[in-house]
Amino acid sequence: MYFGFNCFYSKFIISEFNRYNLPNFRKLTGFLQLIGAVGLLVGLYFSPLILLLASTGLFLLMIAGFVVRMKIKDNFIKSSPSFGFASLNLFIAIKTFIDFF
Repeated sequence: MYFGFNCFYSKFIISEFNRYNLPNFRKLTGFLQLIGAVGLLVGLYFSPLILLLASTGLFLLMIAGFVVRMKIKDNFIKSSPSFGFASLNLFIAIKTFIDFF
């Protein structure tokens, strides 16, 4: 949720999306991050399907972020948060799928 909210208000995040040459996707990214975070919480307590969908969606979003960072030639250290969150969400998706489906 933290990163989702920051997409709307943080001057640093706004400047980063400008650096990525993707300023039009900043609000969409923030919205998707917020929806994904809410989906993880709701899915954790109420519905494995929602948990699976939210974690898969966040995995795809974070992999896209990682690819963008690699494309603009950021080093792996700068890109590692998106890779780490992608990995975490992939783990959640796989574990949810194995346990419930």
